[in-house]
Amino acid sequence: MTQSLVLHVPDAELVPEPLDPAQIVAGTPEVTGKVVRESRDGRQIRGVWQITPGVVTDTEADELFVVVSGSATIEVEGGPTLRVGPGDLAVLREGDRTTWTVHETLRKVYAINL
Repeated sequence: MTQSLVLHVPDAELVPEPLDPAQIVAGTPEVTGKVVRESRDGRQIRGVWQITPGVVTDTEADELFVVVSGSATIEVEGGPTLRVGPGDLAVLREGDRTTWTVHETLRKVYAINL
């Protein structure tokens, strides 16, 4: 998408994104999302992402996000435990190994740099 836009995030229609079964620790979380902008070189991605309750692991990219709805606890291996909810801004470092415990379906707006 190369044009300027407005997206009402709470109502944005998201599409299913595959979640590697090896990442699932507990529950049956499902992930959906929508990329709204990607740089020509593919190194900057902006979008909306959502995950339903459960526990998953991940290795993070350089990411800044704002939680729109829901809540989660993010344990950073060797680092802090982050508790996020609506209105919270969070920053994850590239390479952070995390465990996400999603308490309520979490929707976030993100900016990732690869």
